[in-house]
Amino acid sequence: MKAWLCESLDGVDALKWKELPMPQPRAGEVRVAIHAASLNFPDLLVVQGKYQIKPPLPFVPGAEFAGVVEAVGDGVTTLKPGDAVAVIGATGGFATHACVPAAQVIPLPPGFDLGDAAAFAFTYGTSHHALVDRAALRPGETVLVLGAAGGVGTAAVQIAKAAGARVIAAASSDEKCALCREIGADETLNYARENLRERLKELTAGRGPDVIYDPVGGDLAEPAFRSIGWRGRYLVIGFAGGAIPALPWNLMLLKGASVVGVFWGDFVRREPMEFAKAMRELAQWYAEGRIKPVIDARLPMQALPEAYARMGTRSVRGKLLLVNS
Repeated sequence: MKAWLCESLDGVDALKWKELPMPQPRAGEVRVAIHAASLNFPDLLVVQGKYQIKPPLPFVPGAEFAGVVEAVGDGVTTLKPGDAVAVIGATGGFATHACVPAAQVIPLPPGFDLGDAAAFAFTYGTSHHALVDRAALRPGETVLVLGAAGGVGTAAVQIAKAAGARVIAAASSDEKCALCREIGADETLNYARENLRERLKELTAGRGPDVIYDPVGGDLAEPAFRSIGWRGRYLVIGFAGGAIPALPWNLMLLKGASVVGVFWGDFVRREPMEFAKAMRELAQWYAEGRIKPVIDARLPMQALPEAYARMGTRSVRGKLLLVNS
């Protein structure tokens, strides 16, 4: 097998594409022949040692991938060779093969495209947990999605629409705003050239959004929160903008609003039954054509450095896939 090996936490440039021995699954594990893996923002942080999960060196990065089960270890009865699966974890995806605990493997229903599966669980799982679970989104409410053309952003737009909400998609260019309209956004806002607060006031007749979905942080957080509606819920997803914002607490008081943390990884670990329920609903929505991952590009697995570079330009719309031929 071949894999991108991280032997030091010196970033993307230190990764090496290496020939490694074919792994054999231990008890409770399966070996997956990887069809595709997607690139997520934490995949950049983990090779820099900046992510909350720090795998022991050396490791193969890549936390989300899909493929076909090749072999199963002792004690695995729920999966068999030939099964199409998605895998979520911390490492292993940027390779041709991986051995992973069976608990990290999600069997795919018939008709679920392997490329879509590799770009599905993290972004759609996060957005479903945020909007449906943490925000208790109700039909007819208005949702503002920041960074709406990115991986979690496009998922959030689609899930909010599937849940019956009105969606305002905010992004950094007209091209990204156009994409958001294509996938269902009711209104768009280009925060690179429009005043966020004034535009939100216009789009909501002065009421403000009921829910704000924020994977960006940085300078957008305070003006967005100042625009939130009464009893609004501000969802803290991540900080792709770099800076972690500090909000004045009086804003929460004046708006009767909540700041809600969203940590999907720990939700999966702590509440596996609820996680499974959410994934069943998402799979049903996918089968009905209500949601579908937006794929920016499909690159060969060997082109991982190029994929990282594209992510660094912040021009990616949706998800990047690394594919084994």
